[in-house]
Amino acid sequence: MPPSADLIVENASILTMDPDTPRAEAIAIKGGEIIAIADRATVLEHKGSGTRVIDAERGSVVPGFIEAHMHLFGGAAELDHLQLMGVHGFDALCDAVRNYAAKRTDLSVLQAQGADYTILSATERVSRHHLDRILPDRPFVMAAPDHHTMWANTKALELAGLLGGKRLGPGNEIVMGDDGLAGGELREGEAFGPLIALAGEERVRLGLATGGEPDPKPTPAEQASDRAIMRRGLEWCARHGITSIQNMDGNLHQLELLSEIEAEGDLLCRVQVPFHYKNFMTLDMLDKASDMAERYAGEWLSSGMVKMFYDGVLEGWTAVMVDDYADRPGWRGEPLFTPEHLAEVAVEADRRGLQVAVHSIGDGAVRAVLDGYEAARRKNGRRDSRHRVEHIEVVTAADIPRFAELGVIASMQPPHPPGAMDFPLEPTLSRIGRERWPLSYAWRTLKQAGAHVVFASDWPVSPIDPILGIQAAVLRKPWAEGDPDQRFSLHESLAGYTVEGAYAEFMEHRKGRLKPGFMADLVVLSGDIEATAPEALHTVRPVTTICGGKITYQA
Repeated sequence: MPPSADLIVENASILTMDPDTPRAEAIAIKGGEIIAIADRATVLEHKGSGTRVIDAERGSVVPGFIEAHMHLFGGAAELDHLQLMGVHGFDALCDAVRNYAAKRTDLSVLQAQGADYTILSATERVSRHHLDRILPDRPFVMAAPDHHTMWANTKALELAGLLGGKRLGPGNEIVMGDDGLAGGELREGEAFGPLIALAGEERVRLGLATGGEPDPKPTPAEQASDRAIMRRGLEWCARHGITSIQNMDGNLHQLELLSEIEAEGDLLCRVQVPFHYKNFMTLDMLDKASDMAERYAGEWLSSGMVKMFYDGVLEGWTAVMVDDYADRPGWRGEPLFTPEHLAEVAVEADRRGLQVAVHSIGDGAVRAVLDGYEAARRKNGRRDSRHRVEHIEVVTAADIPRFAELGVIASMQPPHPPGAMDFPLEPTLSRIGRERWPLSYAWRTLKQAGAHVVFASDWPVSPIDPILGIQAAVLRKPWAEGDPDQRFSLHESLAGYTVEGAYAEFMEHRKGRLKPGFMADLVVLSGDIEATAPEALHTVRPVTTICGGKITYQA
């Protein structure tokens, strides 16, 4: 007698992502694992008196989406902020901010997200004076979608002690006005950190800002508040079919919050949280990374990764380039680490058996990080390290083959190329310059050169929805005739959010595909994703998300 299943999904068009058995009609789950995946009749042999049966109504069933690069805690907190994505022009900005302010009289600081660099116009940069005209009497700050630039009104700058400027570390800048006072634009986290502290959200940002822990220790009420924020983020992920998260900022506080949620039986997604290594740290701080890796090594909650930032973003001229910016001669960006310092950290983290992931947007940053990984291999010997380069928005031809040679993962985001989804073409295209366009956001080029390309959203930088990311990857068009076509097929894009995500965290033997013995992480979609026109993919929605055999979301 076949074992009785806890749950069966039938009447489905299942895309297993398993080359041995690519398709099936039904799937049976028991004890959090897949016990059968086959035709309907075979799977229904596992139906017992206590089996719950879900009718997929011929919709696609795919492995649960693996979000390989996101910021869970910060993204969850921002769900409550004013969202400015798609708002353009001073009048529209004014209406949005004043309407939000009128509704949120409870907030000490008003925060907005998703303000394009060209929110006023293609040529006019935002200043505090613009924001003062909108809201003069309450502190107001707004962040660019990439979270590397913020703009603040005078009231906010005054209260945060930034109006007169401030000495900052490399790669950070408070843009000063002709009057000797801050102009309102703040580039990179050290510059705008005091504004986030002013809003009372320091704990949310610690995993990104310092990699350190809350000091003083949170009160029971603060801990409960942080747990509630984290829960909201997990619910948002489950709603979008996500079953695994590779978080890209981290500290012990985040792991402890998630551990408390897990103990209460409410962890809706599997989460990996890294140790964030900052440029002011010393190598012995990696003891903490090793400790986190040892303490958290389960299939629901894990660590084992060191995250770093080598540079900033193209839009703020803070990404590090091999040659000058096309629209700023003489400037190549300023790295947050020297190449030697980065290599030293990579060698030591690699020696400890830790995976390293480095934010590297400019081609100069990508090169320095690959050099660091090469130094680690030379010093420690060859191993299956799967170190990662995050973003790779511009790369040189010489560095493309090095990904496969060094076994380095190319972690990339389909929503990020300007024009692919929400980001406007300018100012990014002008910063990169025509000559570098063919090697910008070069997913297909890297894949053809043998690299493992893993996809993600970088939420809250871009909308979290993996299906929107898949649509962006499938529909992407070159910026100019004759440039390489970097598009992915539907199946390649799905693999980027499933198979490759599992590989990126050394879990390809347990998830990313639907097959017996694998974790029961899957998503039932509202329609047949393969029969849907590429431009209509966004209409296909997650109906049921299942993680570890538990239903974590149902429409």
